Amino acid sequence: MLRTILSAVALLLGAAALSSAHAGLRFIPETTEGGHPFVMVAGDFAYEDDLSGFVAVVRVHRAVAVIFNSPGGNVFKAMELGRLIRSEGLYTIQSRGSECSSACALAFLGGVQRFAQPGSIGVHRSSFKDTRGISVDDAVSQVQRLTADIMAYIAEMGADPALLQLALQYDSADMRYLSLSEMAQFRMTTESSSSGDLVERPVVTVRPPTTPPLSRRPLHASGRFSIPEARSGLVRHPKGRAALKSGPDNKSSTVATLMNGERVDILASADRWFEVSQAGTKGFLHETQVSVREYDGGAFEDRHVQIRSFDNFADAEAFVRASSLPLAAYLVSNGWFAITLKDAYSVEAAVNTMKTLKAREAIPDDAFVTYGNTYVRKVCCE
Repeated sequence: MLRTILSAVALLLGAAALSSAHAGLRFIPETTEGGHPFVMVAGDFAYEDDLSGFVAVVRVHRAVAVIFNSPGGNVFKAMELGRLIRSEGLYTIQSRGSECSSACALAFLGGVQRFAQPGSIGVHRSSFKDTRGISVDDAVSQVQRLTADIMAYIAEMGADPALLQLALQYDSADMRYLSLSEMAQFRMTTESSSSGDLVERPVVTVRPPTTPPLSRRPLHASGRFSIPEARSGLVRHPKGRAALKSGPDNKSSTVATLMNGERVDILASADRWFEVSQAGTKGFLHETQVSVREYDGGAFEDRHVQIRSFDNFADAEAFVRASSLPLAAYLVSNGWFAITLKDAYSVEAAVNTMKTLKAREAIPDDAFVTYGNTYVRKVCCE
């Protein structure tokens, strides 16, 4: 799983050209080819960042991991994000292909399990951006308070507070990138590989409770926002094919390779995996790889541009009606509401439209293109 996530991140970095020059944080949802959703946290940690957007992206995307491309920033905001990562039960993963240094290292510690390649995380001494008007006594007091807060946080996350002692040896204009043995010594990582490569790990047990038995029950039995039982569908994957697995996780062996458009009968579902049968062969597909016939997310070839999500219909409806852009709201299979551009597009048109609107700052930077396989139906607003 981790190799596939890291590969996806490398492609994302190449395509998006993420840079530390961007102020403030962006939360970018991505999914590996194996169907494992993760969130890229990109940009500088700023005091004014609203982290509720991170929680919303994680929950609607059902992310299992967080990866960073950040040069640091505000220490307290980084620790706030780390605690949110811990409360959501997420992995943190870091490769040398992207940046996580300074305050970002503190956010990384929030992972319930933490994996990093050597040289991928940098630490140094924190600094105050502006000390004008602060007396010597007040400055000393602030440094002492900051140091105590950081040490308490590191211990809270299960790492060794001695990590701070190492960081204090390096001036704020310098950076110390940690070796594999140092990350293990200070308990910054929970597991590592002696070769420096991150190894495959199962993901279905990332968050408690343990994966429930597969069942046929729908999420909602009745009402306006009822979610019908998924019984059949067509394989629909951005790569044009999907691996049919022997179990409900990506580490399981591949039973067969199914091409886009092949029909599957859905036998049961749980924790984002469908047990399916295709031409007499049984196996498991991630729900993001199946266009469910009982759902109404649009034509098979269409892509959506999703810009926001809400956990309740009232907020979703209000957002759509107040927008100057033509928008729609879709009920999602997890009970949330996805806000998209009203029209659906070919993949090329969707990408171009999204880029144009982002350049005009008409939609958020974390908007993304999706098939909408988990969209149940449009619920707003004609």
